[in-house]
Amino acid sequence: MYRLLFRVVALRIDPERAHHWAFALIRGVAAIAPLRWAVAAACRVPAGAATTVWGRTLPSPLGMAAGFDKDARGVRGLTMLGFGFVEVGTITAVPQPGNPAPRMWRLPEVEGLRNQMGFNNDGSARAAERLERLRSTKAGKKAFVGVNIGKTKAVPMSGAAGDYVTSAERLAPYADYLVVNVSSPNTPGLRDLQEAQALRVVLMAVRQAADRVTVERGGDRVPLLVKIAPDLNNRQIDEIADLALELDLDGVVAVNTTVDHDYGPGGLSGLPLRSRGLVVVSRLRKRLGPDPVIIGVGGIMTSADAARYMHAGATLVQGFTGFIYAGPAYAPRIARALARQGDGPGDDQ
Repeated sequence: MYRLLFRVVALRIDPERAHHWAFALIRGVAAIAPLRWAVAAACRVPAGAATTVWGRTLPSPLGMAAGFDKDARGVRGLTMLGFGFVEVGTITAVPQPGNPAPRMWRLPEVEGLRNQMGFNNDGSARAAERLERLRSTKAGKKAFVGVNIGKTKAVPMSGAAGDYVTSAERLAPYADYLVVNVSSPNTPGLRDLQEAQALRVVLMAVRQAADRVTVERGGDRVPLLVKIAPDLNNRQIDEIADLALELDLDGVVAVNTTVDHDYGPGGLSGLPLRSRGLVVVSRLRKRLGPDPVIIGVGGIMTSADAARYMHAGATLVQGFTGFIYAGPAYAPRIARALARQGDGPGDDQ
């Protein structure tokens, strides 16, 4: 039914507008207890899907990738739909509108999504307020929430580390893990921060900032990860893996959207990204060894795709474009298939 509605209705609506409407519906349902309970029951995942990371048990290894909930507005709604965790953001130090519209395009012929959003968000101060309210509730304390932070567009590259620090100081107290995003293609110059020397400065500054507002105040150390692009060459991937080991990072998120496509400006996600994402995850795991967490993302449309990522070395996986094309059954379908078959290939083709 969803796929029919998607083809007949959704494809006729501007993608960004459709996203806002759908996300508002998810949040609205989650705000009404009887509806939330009914949807959560329908999307419940079996106990066999649970996984443990950083000492926490997650209902499922499948999470919602950054980009869907940019401002930490809908964690309760997304967990209601069966996602084991939610990564909010990308969040910048100050509010910014992002790039001019149109800035999102569907590619149904390849099950892809192209975007040139540009980190549109309300800023880290507002996000911190929302996360503080979330964490004040029983459900909010239970939710596993990653926070993805990026550089404000107006800030020069020389000020990048300080800009990330501002967001880290505000958001780390509410995060189950922090992700430093240096891999979006839609903020000019951002991907230059993936070079080892520049990245070292940013990651060390963020680590120190996060510790100041958590560990030094008697809290737990917040895991820190870096999100990388699929368009890096092997040398660059190895350098980032080596830097992660040097700095004792807790993991890597692989991968962001790709600019290696012929569909126009912006980053491409979805099925066309799957093969490269698997290659990057596999290379990272061989270089990092068994311990650091790898969150695999890119083209996870089915449980078979999720299983491939886990076989390649991912600890956790994330979806976004797959959810757009598959609808509300996406997360529970994948989680149930993985639970039935361990981490072997699923059957929800």
